[in-house]
Amino acid sequence: MKAFRIGLKPSGSWTNMTAPIRGGVFRKHNKTDADAELAVVEVTSLASLSSGESDADSGIESGTECFSDTESTIDSIIAVDVIEPIEQSTATLQSGPTARRRKAARVDAELSAEVAIENARIAKEEYINMVVRQGIEQDHLEYPPLDDAVQQEIVRKFRVLHQKVYDGGYYDCRYLEYGKEAVRYSMLFAMFVVAVRYQWYMTSAAFLGLFWHQIMFTAHDAGHRAITHNFVFDTLVGLFIADFCCGLSIGWWKSSHNVHHLITNHPEHDPDIQNVPIFATCPSFFRSIRSTYYDGFVFYWDAVADFLVPYQKYSYYPIMGVARFNLYLLSWLHVLSSKASSLGGSKAWWIRPTEMVFMACYWFLFGYCLVWRTLPTWTIRIAFVLVSHIITMPLHVQITLSHWGMSHSELSEVESFPQRQLRTTMDVDCPAWFDFVHGGLQFQAVHHLFPRVPRHNLRRLQGLVKEFCNDTGIKYSIYNFTDGNVKVLGRLEMVSEQLRMMASCQKYMAETGESGLH
Repeated sequence: MKAFRIGLKPSGSWTNMTAPIRGGVFRKHNKTDADAELAVVEVTSLASLSSGESDADSGIESGTECFSDTESTIDSIIAVDVIEPIEQSTATLQSGPTARRRKAARVDAELSAEVAIENARIAKEEYINMVVRQGIEQDHLEYPPLDDAVQQEIVRKFRVLHQKVYDGGYYDCRYLEYGKEAVRYSMLFAMFVVAVRYQWYMTSAAFLGLFWHQIMFTAHDAGHRAITHNFVFDTLVGLFIADFCCGLSIGWWKSSHNVHHLITNHPEHDPDIQNVPIFATCPSFFRSIRSTYYDGFVFYWDAVADFLVPYQKYSYYPIMGVARFNLYLLSWLHVLSSKASSLGGSKAWWIRPTEMVFMACYWFLFGYCLVWRTLPTWTIRIAFVLVSHIITMPLHVQITLSHWGMSHSELSEVESFPQRQLRTTMDVDCPAWFDFVHGGLQFQAVHHLFPRVPRHNLRRLQGLVKEFCNDTGIKYSIYNFTDGNVKVLGRLEMVSEQLRMMASCQKYMAETGESGLH
């Protein structure tokens, strides 16, 4: 980061500001701006003096533009709602009583429909604001206050914890564990090859799916530079596993996953929860979300979302079973996008062409050599692809399990990094001998606090994190696998119910003009 350093931070604590990408508005003030602001104040003051108003009555802070905008808006409303109907009614006087009554009825019906639509829009916005506010209030009750002094003390204690992690050798990789995993990966791949040789195609598909499921845990570590902490070597490991062995872009994964770690569970910014119209994990998506990660792409809330989201509790597992196909698409879109091509002028220029070659090799070996040339019939080919991909479903459930059931609220810029990570992430409890199934990623809360700690050290580190939570009063969420799934399904059902309630409020207000929220 030295190349981007432009100065030194003054001593003392730093006051966080809302970044423009998160809604913050900043304007550079110069002499011209100051003169313009002074002119506005002077004009407003003269106008108020000439009308005999005081400064307080004239509304200097709002500026004269506000009054002119309001007046023009009122004029336009009068023109549309009053003058036009009057002109239309006047024009119908010459058409006879029957035609006049029909024309008046049509105008009244159109106005009533417009009023109903506007009332429904207002009811929708009021309801979304209400449920979002309820989520924020609930988080305020369950987590430490956002007072600057409290959050700064949490930061201080977190730095002490980080020093313990560093001094305790938790960042040191235990390569023997990767040796054990390499043996497991090799056995699964060998069983896949043997099963194909003996034409046990569905058995072979199952072993290939297990191979993909297991080896991607190491790609995750490589993506976080948690193996050697060397950018080039860990990137090569990630490229070989993700792109060549699994057909998935490690560049896409790092691009989206880094953002996910920074701004976990934020609807506008975290790509891992932007799944409309198939899933909605919080009511903020009802508004239509403009994604900052996908360069302003809007996830519109439309009729498809209205149809699918009420059933998301039931579609969750089936869609997780075929989620890998979506990752293929996202991988190629990333490699062909400006995000990947921007590496061309950097020291990492070699990543994009390597990804293209490795992913092409994957599809040649898997798609052509195996599926097309080796498997005998179309029925077996389709079944083989489905079985091998559905076997990886626990990996996709694992990824969503640790976050979808947790808070999606945006509390304040004052909230500290450790509190946000622990508020939006949960751990999954399981016996130590079962860790290989979860790949170490069941310790997501610990992992989000220390992303570059190798996953084989996360279980040992969990004890220190629990002590930190007890000391700071931050809630540490941990569930067994069953309860974690229940929590996620409960979140999906809750959002579906909120959608049904919102529709009821819209209908009620369209008919009565009252929101009915009280």
